[in-house]
Amino acid sequence: MNSQDAPKLPATSLKVVAPAITWQENGHDCEDAWRSERGAPVPKRVVLADDTLSADSAYRLACAGTGMLWRGDFQNARLLLQALARRCDAPKKVRRASKTHPEATHTPPEIFHLHRQAQSQRARTLSMILIQINPDRQISLRRAPDWRAAMKEAWGPAVSTGCVTSLRELLGLVGAHEWHEKGMEISALGTAPLNRIHPSYGVFSPVRGEYIQLVADAPLPSTELAFDIGIGTGVLSAVLARRGVKHVVGTDLDPRALACAKENIQRLGLKEKVELIQTDLFPEGKAPLVVCNPPWLPARASAPIERAIYDENSAMLKGFLAGLSAHLTAKGEGWLILSDLAEHLGLRTRAELEGWIEAGGLKVLDKIDTKAEHKKVQDESDPLHAARAAEMTSLWRLALI
Repeated sequence: MNSQDAPKLPATSLKVVAPAITWQENGHDCEDAWRSERGAPVPKRVVLADDTLSADSAYRLACAGTGMLWRGDFQNARLLLQALARRCDAPKKVRRASKTHPEATHTPPEIFHLHRQAQSQRARTLSMILIQINPDRQISLRRAPDWRAAMKEAWGPAVSTGCVTSLRELLGLVGAHEWHEKGMEISALGTAPLNRIHPSYGVFSPVRGEYIQLVADAPLPSTELAFDIGIGTGVLSAVLARRGVKHVVGTDLDPRALACAKENIQRLGLKEKVELIQTDLFPEGKAPLVVCNPPWLPARASAPIERAIYDENSAMLKGFLAGLSAHLTAKGEGWLILSDLAEHLGLRTRAELEGWIEAGGLKVLDKIDTKAEHKKVQDESDPLHAARAAEMTSLWRLALI
């Protein structure tokens, strides 16, 4: 790996002026820094809360956008968050479609957008239980855990000031830390112990194994050089290197992704074969194999972590297809890994995708399909179940016209 191209600092090392959150306590006006990796705004109103607060009262406050700064037992705050989640997830009465209620019938795109609105409202509601973090990253509450290691991994070294954040985000941070410590087995990387990818906080985990297997099985046009556009955790670069590609260049704009990929590549013993470059889409030059797994759904991300799922206006997908011909050798192949879920949701048509391919001066050599494999495919209560049940994940083998 070229060390000068590796990320020098994680994204969390950058100094950002945090907004302030204010509240009243013991007759005094109090203030602390507000921290939200999701980019959630500061609650407009903040009240103190403790073990005497009922779940119903907390739910009413949360739905009204009132933040509850917790001053009780920490474990009781976790139980209260679970109670709020149950209230958010309780079955809602759905009006049956009829002539008197035509609005009860929705198109697939409308169902998708209503689902996202519901998810967003749920996230806002569950983010209203707030925890104050001391400058040393300790939590001064009874039975509070020591989560300093997880905070350091996600936020970088402790600074001289504390902050207030939501308990929900804290739990997500700790869950990501546990995933990072444990790692996840990737069958396409071979046998243990050198087959684990360790996702970092803020970097999307490769939980959809079928797309990785597509890259592991497709016929290689060359083993000399490959570009991996949008490297993420580094899993596809690692698969290509394990398949015998002599040199892989992985690119990403996100410093967190580059740092995560660097760590995984080193863990797997592939640092001599994989080079990392921070850039938008393509590195300089041409390669006989260029691989890209862009976000699959053309919608606006409501949080940074969602950028691995949502690609507003299909910007990355269109950018890859428009620029591929300039970075592909004469007999090379571009591998586009993409789900057709957007098509089943009415967010993008097959004709649009094929039009972008043709406009990029490309032709389709082959399309290798596999059925989606994840729990939601079988979940008939999921509002998007019909689309998910029909979903196919494909590797499009593209070449110059």
